Parts: sequence; C-alpha cells; structure tokens
Amino acid sequence: MQDSTDGVRIRRGSPADAPAVLKMLDAAVTWMNDRGNTEQWGTTPFSAKPGGADLVDRYLTENLPYIAELDGTPAATLVLDSGPSPRAPIAPAAEPERYVRLLVTDRRFAGRRLGAALLAHAVEETRRAGVRLLRVDCWAGGGGELVAFYERNGFTPTDTFRAGSWPGQVLARRVD
Repeated sequence: MQDSTDGVRIRRGSPADAPAVLKMLDAAVTWMNDRGNTEQWGTTPFSAKPGGADLVDRYLTENLPYIAELDGTPAATLVLDSGPSPRAPIAPAAEPERYVRLLVTDRRFAGRRLGAALLAHAVEETRRAGVRLLRVDCWAGGGGELVAFYERNGFTPTDTFRAGSWPGQVLARRVD
C-alpha cells in the first residue's frame, strides 16, 4: 500500500472491486459521449456490453490491479500486465516489460491527479520487479489529449496502430 499526503491510498485490487471498476468504466463512457467522443469506448456502458463484466473480472484476477482510494472510496484504477493484450495489434517488447492495460478514474474525482498517482505507482512496481520498460497504448483520436496526458507523465510515443478505424498510440517509459 502507498499513502500520500493528499489523502490518496493506493492498494492492490481484487475481484471484490469489480462493481466499483465497472461503475468507473460506465461513467467514463457517459462522460466521453457527453463530450461528443463516441469512438474511443463506444456508446454502450461496459456493464451492458457482452463480455464487459468478464473483462473486468479478468483484469482483477489475471493481472496486477491497483486501486486509488480517497477516504476509503475507490476513485481510480490501473491494471498492469507483462505485455499487451494478445488480442491487440501490438507486438510484445523485445525485453521484459510491464504494460498498462487499463487506467480509469471515477469522474466524481476528476482533476485530483489520480491517474498520475497510479502511473507513478506503476513505475515503482515496474522498478521493484526489476523491469526497465513500462508501456501503454491509448486512443490517439480526438485532439490527442490522451496521448498528451501520458507524455506529461513521462511516456514517449513509439508506435502507432489502427484497430479497424480506431487510431492507437503506443507509448513507453524507461524505468531506471
């Protein structure tokens, strides 16, 4: 567990966090749609998508999930894995890596830098595992705001890809 001076506590996630993570994902879809972004995650809430709840369960059981809490309330989540999803059009790195599979913040806590705190935690977990490469892929559409977010958090764009019409960007961060 990690405590910080701003009241954020980061802990390992578990299957018990599935309802909170689904709620975060559903709220993110609504928020994006309200802003006119229907391409990134579509228009159907994760809890209503076929396989959406199963995907969250896999994130919480087969990967390394972390939950950022504010006053005991799950407020954001990050999921680490040892590489990109086998279903993604992204090649594994030529060296050991950690891969951010999911990063989402409960919209009620937007602006509290929870995503940045979780990424900093992912860097520490990567370092602690003796791994020197942390990667992530994200939606590169819109105005590139998501790519810019990762750049502000120390990541460098590497490869681009397309999943159908969905534009993606892979970013990497060296961990020393």
